[in-house]
Amino acid sequence: MAQYRIAWLPGDGIGRDVMDAARLVLDALGLDAEYLPGDIGWEFWCAEGDAFPARTIQLLQGVHAAMFGAITSKPARAAEAELAPGLRGKALVYRSPIVRMRQLFDLYVCLRPCKAYVGNPLNHRDDIDLVIFRENTEDLYAGVEFSPVPAAVAGALAAHSPPFAPFKDLPADEYAVSCKVNTKRGSARIARAAFEYAKAHGRTQVTVVHKANVVRATDGLFLEEARRVAAGYPGIRLDEANVDAMCMWLLKNPTSYQVLLAPNLYGDIVSDLAAQMVGGLGFGCSGNIGEKLAVFEPSHGSAPKYAGQYKVNPTATILAAKMMLDWLGESAKAERVERAVAAVIREGKVRTYDMGGSSGTLEMGEAVARRVRG
Repeated sequence: MAQYRIAWLPGDGIGRDVMDAARLVLDALGLDAEYLPGDIGWEFWCAEGDAFPARTIQLLQGVHAAMFGAITSKPARAAEAELAPGLRGKALVYRSPIVRMRQLFDLYVCLRPCKAYVGNPLNHRDDIDLVIFRENTEDLYAGVEFSPVPAAVAGALAAHSPPFAPFKDLPADEYAVSCKVNTKRGSARIARAAFEYAKAHGRTQVTVVHKANVVRATDGLFLEEARRVAAGYPGIRLDEANVDAMCMWLLKNPTSYQVLLAPNLYGDIVSDLAAQMVGGLGFGCSGNIGEKLAVFEPSHGSAPKYAGQYKVNPTATILAAKMMLDWLGESAKAERVERAVAAVIREGKVRTYDMGGSSGTLEMGEAVARRVRG
């Protein structure tokens, strides 16, 4: 029996392409793992009305970790239109599988390293090395939304929120409401994860990203919990920044930051900005981490127009595999992967189109695999 059981969830679009490249690297390592394929993605929504079938949820309950590719998502009306004819009109609602996965398995940490590798022509600067801790289960991504707005919700808002007055007489289908839900527990545990990471990796600063001057209730709670947690780590400085200012200063002075801590939405936005500064989403790896399960993925989308062309950059997915190895405790193998990625980028002989080259997805994967073996 293999030492590790890894759920293998390519999804759709370019998810399959980049996962094939990552598999070349994992095979070159000789990792003692069984890779278990799982059904997830747009084709299962269209055929079954569920992009994240119960059988895949059951699979995830029995693995050590998972690798996830990419999935196509579309707005509600477009999703309904692409259902098999027999499923239309049955009140099926498309929900993002990765958001459901995060909530079902309490994968509350979204860890996104943003590190520049020397030789990458897309780097904003070659000395960027920061990590982002994004709360992964709450905030505006909690999925508590209304459109049209039920009378009970409108009535409660009108009764308890004077700022709601301009909207109270609108017809229910003339506006929508999305609830931003942050809890003390959720805010504290993501803050603690950020500080523990800083402590373990010799980082001396955590910057909490918020908008508490305007979004006073939820962001205020998040900021207060970050401050409370920070008090238990006297050797690590807590800095605070509004999310809009953070985007400006991060671009101007990226080396001034070591660990960023943010609620779900702001963390999503800031991590894409940071990824662009180290080459774009082709280099943006991500880990969705809980106490018992972790799911690793590239942070890019499914890019259906490139599906099956094996054209796109698989580096993000290969680095996500490196993160999985760290999670499994295989730190030496993880370091081999990162060294191999860095060497291929530095050498510059194998580059995908986004880097100005003509190499394909699998050529990049093979180049990293050769370095791993060597």
